[in-house]
Amino acid sequence: MGKLDFIYKRHSVRKFKDEEIPMEDIKEIIKAATYAPSGKNQQNWHFVIVKNKEKIEEMAKIVEKKNAELASSTDDEKKKKSMTKFLKYHTVFRNAPMVVLVFAGPYPSTGIDILEEKGATQEELNAVLLPNPGIQNVAAAMENLQLAAANLGYGTCWMTGPNYASKEITEYIGFNKEGYFLAAMTPLGVPEESKLTSPPRKPVEEVLTIIE
Repeated sequence: MGKLDFIYKRHSVRKFKDEEIPMEDIKEIIKAATYAPSGKNQQNWHFVIVKNKEKIEEMAKIVEKKNAELASSTDDEKKKKSMTKFLKYHTVFRNAPMVVLVFAGPYPSTGIDILEEKGATQEELNAVLLPNPGIQNVAAAMENLQLAAANLGYGTCWMTGPNYASKEITEYIGFNKEGYFLAAMTPLGVPEESKLTSPPRKPVEEVLTIIE
């Protein structure tokens, strides 16, 4: 057993057994998510869990409808094909026993107010906003969530593809928290397959720069 084996247990899982997850495990997984690092300790995240199978299926249909609507609104066949090509991946959550919707809330980027006060250009403002620390907080929480779930024997799949239907999904589930928007979602359940794999990763040497 390696020291970091809990990291390598996480895989993108898209097929699940029809088994419920005990509420005790759900709360432990969400608790782990909330222990992610958070700039200014804003903890600008909120987790909505949908367990009702009919509602999960309806969310998948909402994504299908929005996908078709967007695809039909362009005459560019290449764009149309690109829009519909990945639809099956945008709806894989439909066969999971539950779906976790991760919402992101407001986050004040350091220095923006001063830059605006001194009349900074939009380019200067964009340069500071580009790293989007508020989303980084939520992404860190999602990673914690997935690592915790994998360590307990559950499968997840980080999904942002369905975000083009985020407004419709949010309205459908009836979630309303001022300033919050749907950032990502993940199905959560017991993997159907016993042997899980992940695509190869780039060599460390390719993505690592050391400055001495």
